[in-house]
Amino acid sequence: MKGKISSRGTTFRDEAGRHVLLRGVNLGGDTKLPSFPDSPTYRPTDFASHRTVSFIGRPAPLDELDDHLDRLAGWGFNTLRLLTTWEAIEHEGPGLYDEAYLDYYAAVCRRAKDRGFYVLVDLHQDVWSRMSGGDGAPGWTWEAAGLDYRKFHSTQAALVMQHAYDPSIGGRQPSYPVMSWGGNYARSANGIIWTLFFAGEDFAPSSTVDGVSSQRYLQDHYLGAMRALAERVADLENIIGFDTLNEPGTGYIGKTLGQPILRGSGPLWSPLDGLAVASGITRTIPVLEFGKGVTGNAAMNEGGESIWLPGYDDPFRVAGAWAVNDRGEAVVVRDNYFTQVGNRTVEMVGDYMIPFFGKVAQTIRSVREDWLVFVETDPLDALIGPGLPPGCPERSVNANHWYDISALMTKSFSPDRMINVLTGAVREGEAGIQAGYSEELGRLRAIGDTLNGGSPTFIGECGIPYDINDAQSFARWQGGERDPDIWAAQTAALDLMYNSFDALLVSSTQWNYTVTNRNDPMIGDGWNQEDLSIWSSDQVDGASDGARAVDGFCRPFVRAAQGTIASQSFDRRSGSFVTVIDVDVDVAAPTELYLPSVQYPGGCDIVANRDASIETCGQVATISTSAAGPIELRISRRAS
Repeated sequence: MKGKISSRGTTFRDEAGRHVLLRGVNLGGDTKLPSFPDSPTYRPTDFASHRTVSFIGRPAPLDELDDHLDRLAGWGFNTLRLLTTWEAIEHEGPGLYDEAYLDYYAAVCRRAKDRGFYVLVDLHQDVWSRMSGGDGAPGWTWEAAGLDYRKFHSTQAALVMQHAYDPSIGGRQPSYPVMSWGGNYARSANGIIWTLFFAGEDFAPSSTVDGVSSQRYLQDHYLGAMRALAERVADLENIIGFDTLNEPGTGYIGKTLGQPILRGSGPLWSPLDGLAVASGITRTIPVLEFGKGVTGNAAMNEGGESIWLPGYDDPFRVAGAWAVNDRGEAVVVRDNYFTQVGNRTVEMVGDYMIPFFGKVAQTIRSVREDWLVFVETDPLDALIGPGLPPGCPERSVNANHWYDISALMTKSFSPDRMINVLTGAVREGEAGIQAGYSEELGRLRAIGDTLNGGSPTFIGECGIPYDINDAQSFARWQGGERDPDIWAAQTAALDLMYNSFDALLVSSTQWNYTVTNRNDPMIGDGWNQEDLSIWSSDQVDGASDGARAVDGFCRPFVRAAQGTIASQSFDRRSGSFVTVIDVDVDVAAPTELYLPSVQYPGGCDIVANRDASIETCGQVATISTSAAGPIELRISRRAS
């Protein structure tokens, strides 16, 4: 690591003024879940222990951590998006911070610093919390909002693997469809809690906690946990900033009462459906299947239970958004309730997220003024929406996420043909798929290009499921095959993804590295049957260090440039890497290239198109020149 990172226009810069590309990994998947009691999502639980859990040892016990960090450094990564959760910090109760865990997290950051890693702190969440099918917020936040998480499963207010899945059977089960967790954003529990978190003061004025609005109460405690962590790592120069909030939900904000909310295959919930079910009213909801359209209907909350705790009423019903008629049916009163505040048409990002970003910036910069703020919105909205309006904090980074949504949702990939499950667009061959990737990523890059007049783009999550194509790779490994070809599909997908990153010169952290990963469809990353870890102990033997599809993600790149990177490209099949750097002679530090032995097992030749000093040490080459202007560097593979 060569000094702290700042931003200059659309680029990251180190203290020497060099243009830096951040290439890294999310560490790690099982950080979403407590280490005590050990609670992967395939194991049933009633979450009764949520106040006494511990996250110490996530992402790895300290006595094992160094091996994992050394491995990641050897693969050339220079950045960690280091996960934590609000629950990990403040699970015991409001304002009660787990000091031992904060010490543990700081120790992980220090060890990362010793190995040259920049660290982005990520207070992670998915569909709010473990109790609603994901991870993130403490269990007591439900109580504060007046909701009984113990009834989420029986009412279908959330689909929770811990309740829906039978580990004695294992494998894939119809009761918990593959990649179904994201549908919880549209169900009752998430619809309500996200609306309260971002816009409770506008849409639920009667919802208060300890004399303040539920919005202020929840945000203040989230930011308080963030500040507690910030104070614990403030002395570490490798901490480059904080993520605002991973893949935040939008609740019902900006939606009409009868508007279906598309969150993947499954029930097409509307806000009225969600609010009615939460209040104990049975609703019949259409069910969508990708590629087939609406295929039927499903009855929700047939038992007629309310998820509101005794003494609490639905604040949206109290405010006049909807009502119950004489037949006990939910009816719309104000269809535009969540789209209008007075005479103003609401806009989720501009009205609610931008102010929240400002609060995050104020929180962390009251601890260290030089930290960057990595802002992100709902990933689908980021891809198809208008981008980020004015008002983001200064020195913000566009940190939205990108996946091949078709590969992610269907757990299949072929380099020959791709059908986008959202748009139906067909891409033929690697060139067509590459063009599709670059088009989508170009849209995300454009958000950064216009943010505050030009800010870096950092793709905080990207990756490929390793159990794609019916987990054929695992079966071949189990059968004794060790040829890299068993990962051909994953390698091809990663290659196309990183080709696009190179062309657009965006930074990224791949999802993910999970220490507890297993080649088991029940387990995977230990969370909701996802399996995107680039490493598994099941792949560790005399012929492998545990990497999966290492040829796809371990690639040459310019780590730091003596000036500005104008372009870089890599051809994985030939081993040819070409970069052009616009040299700034006022930058005293050299250009650094990462040249992995995975791609250059017999070594490589480096040729510059003009005079330059070139030195190599291990997998790193340094190049310096005393002349300003463009320099082209070509790297070729030697015969092994």
